[in-house]
Amino acid sequence: MITVRNDEWMVGNMLQQYKNILAPVDGSKATEAVLDKAIEVAKRNDTHLDILNVLEVNQFSDTYGGAVSGDVIYKLSEDVQERLDKLKKKAEAAGVKDVSVHVRFGNPKPVIAKEFPEDHHNELIMIGSTGLNALERIMVGSVATYVSRNAICDVLVVKPQKEDKK
Repeated sequence: MITVRNDEWMVGNMLQQYKNILAPVDGSKATEAVLDKAIEVAKRNDTHLDILNVLEVNQFSDTYGGAVSGDVIYKLSEDVQERLDKLKKKAEAAGVKDVSVHVRFGNPKPVIAKEFPEDHHNELIMIGSTGLNALERIMVGSVATYVSRNAICDVLVVKPQKEDKK
C-alpha cells in the first residue's frame, strides 16, 4: 500500500527517499508551482535536482511555414538557458545544494517520460498538471498525461496554486 503525506511517500512502512529529481519546466504559469514544489522535495530529501526545458523546434517550422534558421534556434536556446540559470539560482538560494539545468531539443513527451530520466537516472519527475490551454490539450494532448502514463520512474503531478480570493 502506498500512502502520500505531503511529498513523503510511504510504501508499506518504508519512507521513499528520492536521490535524483527531475523538474521539467516550460515557462508557463505552472513553472513556478513546479519549481517551488521540487525545491521543497529536493531540500527535504537532500538530493540532486535537474531542471529541464525541452524545445520542440518542429512547432516553429509548422507555425511559420518553413524551416527555422539556425540563428533563431540559437537565440531561443540562449534565452531559455538564461531563464533556466535564474531558476537554478532560485533553487540554490532556497537551500538546494545540487542543481543542474538542461536544454533538450525534441518532442517533450518522450524526452521527459523516458529519454532524460534514463540518461540522468532520475527517480522522480515533478511535472505541472498543464502548461497548455484547453484547446491546445485537445489538439496535441497533455504532456503531463503522457508522462504520468509512460514514465520510467515515479511521477508527481503538481497542481497550479490557487490564488486567494478576497
